[in-house]
Amino acid sequence: MKQGLLPNNVILGNALVDMYAKCSSMSEARQVLEGLPTRNVVSWNALATGYVQTGEAYQALKCLEQMEIDGIRPDAVTYTCMLKACAMIRAIGRGKQIHDEIARQELLQNDTILCNALVDMYAKCGAFSEAQQLLEELPCLDVVAWNALVAGYVQDNEAEQAMDCLEQMQDKGILPDQVTYICILKACSMIRALEKGRIIHDNLVKHGLLESDIVLGGALIDMYAKCGALIEAQEVLMGMPSRNVVVWSALITGYVQEGEAMQALECLDQMQHDGIAPDAVTCACVLNACCHCGLVAEGEALFVNMNSKYGLKPSPECYICMVDLFGRVGHLEKAVRLAQEMPYSESLSLWHMLLGACRKWVDVNVGEWAFEQAVKLDKTDGSAYVLMADVYAAAGMPEKAKQIETMRIRNNAQMVK
Repeated sequence: MKQGLLPNNVILGNALVDMYAKCSSMSEARQVLEGLPTRNVVSWNALATGYVQTGEAYQALKCLEQMEIDGIRPDAVTYTCMLKACAMIRAIGRGKQIHDEIARQELLQNDTILCNALVDMYAKCGAFSEAQQLLEELPCLDVVAWNALVAGYVQDNEAEQAMDCLEQMQDKGILPDQVTYICILKACSMIRALEKGRIIHDNLVKHGLLESDIVLGGALIDMYAKCGALIEAQEVLMGMPSRNVVVWSALITGYVQEGEAMQALECLDQMQHDGIAPDAVTCACVLNACCHCGLVAEGEALFVNMNSKYGLKPSPECYICMVDLFGRVGHLEKAVRLAQEMPYSESLSLWHMLLGACRKWVDVNVGEWAFEQAVKLDKTDGSAYVLMADVYAAAGMPEKAKQIETMRIRNNAQMVK
């Protein structure tokens, strides 16, 4: 700028807009573009692409309007970008307008990228009949377009439709790729289509696709785990040349969902022997299993290790899970201590858990303290009153229970239905 190069060099100006946009510095990109004495379609494409990459779909669509005001004709790159923006915000009406303009200019005949973007837009907007029609009409579509439709069906929980697409692809001689298979495996897991998943597994082995794709391997493990085929899930995992926290978490989650807490804990140990530290989601999942199976020592050790060994900050859900675990087995002192240590105690669920434990173990003192905390948070919380009244009733204190009911009515707290 000091050398005065920008006013006379649109190529340099476009490169600068593109640089700022790719660095997500959209205000600077916009400022440079607006300062250019002449702008062309490349200038606007760079800015619009940047807006799409930063998730600013509405700003991207405004670029199209401003281009038209400038008298600049959009090209295939522009329309591809605009279709992506429409897909992000499910702007099906605007997407159809752009489709009409693209068709009018006869841009769809030989531009595979543009065709794929159009199918993707319709699929992400849930307009599957339009997406399917394009796949039947346009000769330039490839596996990417089919993947967009399959992913759209999966996103809308239309698992069987997604699996039908795989058959249609193969009938048309289009070979599925890793993305296709990942989507189909998700569809299988959604409806527990284990046999279909096994067929996909055989195809993956046949084509050698599992040897180098850890994401695909993770999707296969997740499918088996969600279908309850945990032995097969573990076999896939152990056969992978490399493993990460995602694939281990998929297997662990499967064991937890089947109520196999000890197996989940064993996987956690094996994972660490692999040199892989669990993440917060994995730890929370295993903690939940320990809670439901009453594994106090194991749950407590994991909770302590989250911070001391793995450097993870336990979430509110982890604290609540541990309070629930201690409460279930009558360790109310530990439950109270943990509730007091919890850095974010503004959760009614925490106090409900503790009150429920006090009802079970008939601990009036802890119950009164937990009730006080709950009412401080929300005096209209009907559950707290009901639970506290139950604690008094269990302790043989009916008058106290009546007082709680009177307080509930006075504070206009609704009964839990």
